[in-house]
Formats: sequence, structure tokens, C-alpha cells
Amino acid sequence: MILPGADLFDPRIDMDSYVSPVESRLDCDFSFAFNDSNFSDRVLKIEIVAGLPDVKSAGDGCSSITEWARNRKRRRKDVKKDKAVEIVGQSEDEQALTCNIPDTEDTVAMVEGSPIDAQLDFHQRGDAAGPSSDSSWSMDCKTVLRVKSVHISSAILAAKSLFFHELFLNGIKESAQRDVTIQINASEEEALMDLLNFIYSNNLSACRATALLDVLLAAYKFKVASCMRYCSKLLRDIPMTCESALLYLDLPSSIVMAEAAQPLTNAAKKFLSVRYKDIYKFQEEVLKLPLAGIEAVLSSDYLQAASEDTIYDLVLKWAHTHYPKLEERKEVLGKRLVQLIRFPYMTCRKLKKVLNCNDFHPEFASKVVLEALFFKAETPLRQRALAVDVPNAVNRRFVERAYKYRPVKVVDFESPHQQCVVYLDLKREECAQLFPTGRVYSQAFHLGGQGFFLSAHCNMDQQGTYHCFGLFLGMQEKGSASFAVDYEFAARSKPTEGYVNKNKGNYTFTGGKAVGYRNLFGVLWEAFMEDDSNYFINGTLHLRAELTIRQ
Repeated sequence: MILPGADLFDPRIDMDSYVSPVESRLDCDFSFAFNDSNFSDRVLKIEIVAGLPDVKSAGDGCSSITEWARNRKRRRKDVKKDKAVEIVGQSEDEQALTCNIPDTEDTVAMVEGSPIDAQLDFHQRGDAAGPSSDSSWSMDCKTVLRVKSVHISSAILAAKSLFFHELFLNGIKESAQRDVTIQINASEEEALMDLLNFIYSNNLSACRATALLDVLLAAYKFKVASCMRYCSKLLRDIPMTCESALLYLDLPSSIVMAEAAQPLTNAAKKFLSVRYKDIYKFQEEVLKLPLAGIEAVLSSDYLQAASEDTIYDLVLKWAHTHYPKLEERKEVLGKRLVQLIRFPYMTCRKLKKVLNCNDFHPEFASKVVLEALFFKAETPLRQRALAVDVPNAVNRRFVERAYKYRPVKVVDFESPHQQCVVYLDLKREECAQLFPTGRVYSQAFHLGGQGFFLSAHCNMDQQGTYHCFGLFLGMQEKGSASFAVDYEFAARSKPTEGYVNKNKGNYTFTGGKAVGYRNLFGVLWEAFMEDDSNYFINGTLHLRAELTIRQ
């Protein structure tokens, strides 16, 4: 069971769905009673009507997920105007019971044109699926190809299906009739029969992904949540591809959001996030992803991006590619994508550009920039508290990703000299991973129009005799003019926990050059990393660099 606020893409998350004690009591095998008049109290008459002449079931004869998706889109387009599944209960005087399933949370029964309120609370039963919204099971007046009669037990069907529970136990006279007729499209026949068999036996004959998807849709229509969970599990057991993951996320939104289908959609999101973890290695593929795909990728904490600035640029590029019209682009960005951009981890330089970006409403841009700036001003302890706060954990905007370049805080001064003070924090675990020859870079910051960065190293001392912690300052732009800078490095240290100056100097930079100290603290690596080290405050190394342009 996934807890609120948990990271969906954390590999430790167990994707198996939770089964309630109530539902477990319904998992008996009644297959011996299926379609047997000795164990049945009703006859279900299934009228199979003609659908599209060139379309069977979405999964029938499909050799791939792509064909299934193509058939399904064609089928949905054909029945777009239809909104109901008709149920006809036949009595001796030919009275009819018609049960419509509209695209809302309400299920309404109609008897000879008179409405009867038959709303269901889909959250009160363990075997409840969400309400219906897809119309692929809807019928209008079409030619009946054949009628299939199935002997059924109303108790067994009502126990597993809220659809049949409502039909048989809603208290009206026709609910007690022995014969009940439903109409389905010919394309749904195989899936419905497999679903009925599941209700009795808790097993399916379908094994291919395309056939399982048909049964999943049927289970959703007839509100058999246990079958939705079972289909979800079987589909997750089939090796996933980008194609299948995108298809699972492209199912009707009501199915994607249904609790019974959540393990499948979560697995699809996780697959895409892992597949495109190195987001810039697969940039061209990412830019071609549909909306549901890009949302899944951006939701991950483990994207290997240079910085949140680059993710922001990628989101805008994707939006311009897929939504060239400004108003449509604003709509998609505002309602679907902006909550996935972690503005608090963007640089102040990029946040200034957000304020002037035409793709956002000015009020929204001001709000997210102010929120980001306030977050940057908080202490690390307060920042961590905001990241795990339940309301904030929903979109995880305060959670730091695994950036290639570490975020920094920068304070700029224009007088009496052009100066900036840069703060870089490294966790103990990050430092430990540097041994024996690793290095970590900060995000870029600017002074006098030039880009600079800090880099922390585990390297050998000048004589090459032992490992130690080094800190360096570099200038980004290659081939630029020389640039003279005074610099000073400091670190917070015990017992005062204040910043203590470690080294300072001056250097005339040319593009691509760096200056620094191989052994910033003057101790061996082992002493620097030991548990009682003077340089880790609550598990974090706090570094500071001051840069001043020399006149």
C-alpha cells in the first residue's frame, strides 16, 4: 500500500495492491456453478449487436499494443454519441427495466420512463470500481446478431459486481424477474464472457496484453474491481515497453484514476521515469512523448538533469512543440505541468526569466517565483520540513532531484565592489561517494557577466601520499577575456558552528580555468569523514565562497 506523499518512483515502493478482508472472503471458486441451471436463479440473455464492420474486439486478432490502441480509438470514435448500457428485464407482460450508466457519479434506473434514484457509494464496498465514463459499451438501436443465454446466480454476481448488485438488489419489482437481457457490441462479447467466468472462478482465460486490456475495460464497465486488480497484476507481469506504458496511461482518465487500476498506471509511470532517467540522453524521444508521458517523467525525483533550469527549458520546448497556440499552451502548462517544475531549485537568474515568460499568467509567475525565493531563504532544516509536509508532498515541488550540478544560494552586491557570496551544502553521503577520485560540481552562478562554478573533489595531496577534500573555483566560458577575482573559501565548523575562513587568494581567470585547494581542511580524508568530524553539522557540510572583482 502506497502512503500519501511517498515517492512513486522510489525503487523500495511495493506495487502490489492492497486486498481487504471483505474481498478475500469472496475469492472462493464457484466455477462449477457457472452457466449451470442447478446452481442458478436467473438467466442472463446477452444480445450481441453489430458494431463497426471492420472492427472486432480491440484485442481480437491484434498482434501488438499499437493495433489494440488503434482499434480502440476507432471504436470510441464510432460510439462517441452513445451514453448508456441498456438492461431489459422481461416479465410475462413484457414490462422493461432499463438501467443507464451515465458519465457521472450517479447510476440511475429507469422503469417505463420514470426515474428512480439508485445512487451507489463506490467507496463503501471493497470490491467497488469507479463510475463509468467510457462509452464503448453503449448501444443504440442496432441489428441483433445473436442472443446468448447464460445461467447465473444473482448472489454471486452481486457480490463481485456493483453493476449487478444495483440491478438485482435495487428493490423495484423488475429486479426480481428471472430473465434479464443486456445488449453489448459484438466486439465486447469475448471480454464479457471472460469477465463472467472470472466472477465465478477468479481466473481468466485471457493471457495476451491486448485481451487483458479488453477484460479490464469490461471489468470497469460492470464495476468488478477485483477483476480490474487481477488484470492489472497480469499486465504488470508482462514485460513493459514504452508503447504499452503510454497506452496504460492513455486509458480513460476515470480508469487511470480508479484505485483498482492504480498499480498498473503507477508501474507505467515508474517504467517511463526509469527509461528516461537520463533525460537529456533521450531528449529527442522525451520531446515526442504525449502529455501523460511527459508528466510521468517529470514526476520523478531521480531525473539525471544538470539542474532544474534545464528541466524548465525542456518543459517549455515540449509545450511549444505540442501546443503551438498560446492559449492552449497556457492551459496545459497551468493545469498539468507547472506543478511538476520545482521552481525552488531554479537559479535566481532563471527565475527572473519566469517573471517575463509569456507562457504563464503574470499572477502565477509572481506566485511561484516568490515562493521559490522564500524557500531559498529558509534554513536547511526548515527546507527539509517543507519537503515532507503532506500538502507539499503531493506535487513534491520542494523535493530536490538528483541534479548533476548541486544547487547553490547566491547573494549579490553591486557596491562598493561587484561581489557575490555563494553557499554550497553537501550531505555526508554525497561526500562519502566522492572517494577515491570523485568530484561534484555546483550549478553556475554569475559575477560581472561571467559564469563561475564550484567543484568539490576527493583527490590526493600535493605529494600524492594521501586522500583529502579539495575545493576549487572555475570559470565557465572558454575563450573569453581574462578576469581578475579575489576569492575566499570558508566552512562552518564546530564547536561554534559558524563559518571559519580556510583559504583566500586572487586569480586572473581565463575561460575553462580553475583555482583552489587540494586539501581545504588540512586533514586526511579519513579524519574529514569520521563520525565526530568538526565539519559536518547535522550531517551536512556547509561551504561558502566569496568572490570580488578586482579593480
